[in-house]
Amino acid sequence: MSITLRVIQRFDIRHQKEFLELEKLFAQLERARPDYVNGKRRRPIAAAEPVNTLIWEGEFPDLAAAQRWLEFLETDGEHSGLFARQQPYFEAVRIEFYENLDY
Repeated sequence: MSITLRVIQRFDIRHQKEFLELEKLFAQLERARPDYVNGKRRRPIAAAEPVNTLIWEGEFPDLAAAQRWLEFLETDGEHSGLFARQQPYFEAVRIEFYENLDY
């Protein structure tokens, strides 16, 4: 059973440009490093979340792997440096895990 990890980040709309520019740097980091998970990024158009939300999704073989990924990000210097620059723009963040039903 694979797991989808979703990180839902609502940001201050007044700083949309700055937030999204930093998010591009996160995406570049994912592509440049083989030890990173290449996630998908989405923004709501018509959804329960407001438009000033960025959703990152990654797929993992199991829940333990998804949790290890989050722990890795906390200790990775490159990620931590970008996160410190982006954090002032956050209004709310939540993490969700989904079981992928492969019927």
